[in-house]
Amino acid sequence: MMPHCSITIRAKRDTRRHVTRTTAGTPMNMQPTAVIAPPAPKGIAEMQLPVVMMRDILLKTVFRKNVETAREVAEAICLPLSVTQELIDMARTQKLLEATGTLNANSGTEMGYQLTDAGKSRALDALSQSEYFGAMPVPLEVYREQVKRQSIRNIQVTRDQLVKAMGHLVLPDSLLGHLGPAVSAGRSILMYGPPGNGKSSISNGIRDALGDNVYVPRAIEYSGQVITVFDPIVHTAVEQEPDDPTQLRRRARFDSRYVMCERPTVITGGELSLSMLDLVYNPTARTYQAPLQLKSTGGIFIIDDLGRQAEPPQAIINRWIVPLEEGKDILGLQSGEKFEVPFDTLVIFSTNFHPNEIFDQAALRRIFFKIKIDGPNQENFLKIFAMVARKKGVPLDEKALVHLLKVKYPTIDNIYANYQPVFLIDQMIAICEFEGIPYQMSPDLIDRAWANMFVRDEKIVK
Repeated sequence: MMPHCSITIRAKRDTRRHVTRTTAGTPMNMQPTAVIAPPAPKGIAEMQLPVVMMRDILLKTVFRKNVETAREVAEAICLPLSVTQELIDMARTQKLLEATGTLNANSGTEMGYQLTDAGKSRALDALSQSEYFGAMPVPLEVYREQVKRQSIRNIQVTRDQLVKAMGHLVLPDSLLGHLGPAVSAGRSILMYGPPGNGKSSISNGIRDALGDNVYVPRAIEYSGQVITVFDPIVHTAVEQEPDDPTQLRRRARFDSRYVMCERPTVITGGELSLSMLDLVYNPTARTYQAPLQLKSTGGIFIIDDLGRQAEPPQAIINRWIVPLEEGKDILGLQSGEKFEVPFDTLVIFSTNFHPNEIFDQAALRRIFFKIKIDGPNQENFLKIFAMVARKKGVPLDEKALVHLLKVKYPTIDNIYANYQPVFLIDQMIAICEFEGIPYQMSPDLIDRAWANMFVRDEKIVK
């Protein structure tokens, strides 16, 4: 008899694209940890940046973006209007900015400003030293405090949150029991096991379970150097609702030098090199770009396919020893100066190799959780197969399933993998479309699909 297939199956869904969210960007029915927003500075004295640096960024921004009113300048440099006006007044005192003497045509009653000849000269000189302009950077020490307020280690993930985030996956309860404490601890995780069993999907599900938002600085400052952090490729900004002008009380606004984002996820694979974990210096702009692990602060850094990189896995782990153990990373400027930055990232290593093959025991000791991801048993395989078939519109066929389980799988010692249902059904769909017949499955279609899943071991005569 064919194993029973008429079982309850959760509908597959892409939680990263179709999850229902509240206006704040958090999945409904989840209880995210409240993150304290960075307060907006109230004056130049609170900025903790060199005054000359702030003035020069102001001048460069006015020069490059051709902004005129104080409000336009404030929006361009991401500072409150009152702080921006202080900087403008300082520049006017130094004869670098001047009022145009007329009200700006596009801004009602606001006065316009322009660079003086001395201001243009100073802006060009400052641009020759650094092309950076726009959002005022956040001092590293100030950012360090915000990292503590929104630390990945402040999150407590419940079983219910994991189930909701991974509802599109068929996973044994015991696996969730291992994943939950690992995620809540915010410590490093090593997932290992045979390929094609959903390690990458589980990693993404962990990100979805976090559910809340963090504040990512557009740029940070250390020792007079600007390091850009916000990256639209890595960070997903949360859309902000505009203030209602009819309301008497406006919402408290956070420091606009930050962007409110979903907790970031950085995924790297075989392309990862150790140089990608260093500051990237742009010699033309004379600015730095944050490395991947700094961009992933407050979120997840997934190193997929560990063992496929040019550097050996042991070297990659050695690079992470200090960050993983001490919660800080060490970066270097072009001058050779080293400095510490926060390391607040849940690092997930994913590999198809057995850990003992690629690490020594000292390295394994530093990875806090080791979780084996095995292939499904026959019952779960059938759940996945039926779920995929239903989603793709392929009716189940008892003879085809009996043929698959009793004839084909014994040839590979009944070893099931999570990728196989999708692969086999996609193959049958492709055949049906080519032959011009309705979607279906049969023993013959199973045989044709199976032939493309494995390569026969044979010698090729050259």
